[in-house]
Amino acid sequence: MARSNKAKTREIGVDSRYNSVLLMRFINTVMKCGKKSVAEKVIYAALSLIEKKLGEGGLSVFEVAIANVTPSVEVRSKRVGGATYQVPVEVRKNRAVSLALRWIVKSASAMRKKGSKTFADCLHIEILDAYNKRGGAFKMCEEKYKMAEANKAFSYLNF
Repeated sequence: MARSNKAKTREIGVDSRYNSVLLMRFINTVMKCGKKSVAEKVIYAALSLIEKKLGEGGLSVFEVAIANVTPSVEVRSKRVGGATYQVPVEVRKNRAVSLALRWIVKSASAMRKKGSKTFADCLHIEILDAYNKRGGAFKMCEEKYKMAEANKAFSYLNF
């Protein structure tokens, strides 16, 4: 059954240090169990490590990294007759950014489980990898694109 009304989107404020909505979305993605202050400390520590390593602004490096990891297409399942096809579809901008943020956090936490580094260290390494177009999050983006490219023949089955 379809919705009677469109779902309301909540306004997200800006973070206290950089006045960036994108960074606040990232803080909300990293946050666990409602501990926003802990997530802010981790992210600000990661951005300061980036600034020390590259000598550039941490926020500008972060924004470029997100742009590099943001997917443009993805595949969705569509059932036609008795078969299920993977149909390539363009990703909405809001969803694409959310996917990019999630992938960076997921890759950093996977790195954290392997070694004994702090999460801020793992996060700054993953952001630098995304900035340089390599690493786990960029690999996930490339996999999405390859899946869409492989199933390009089914693009006539529009949603």
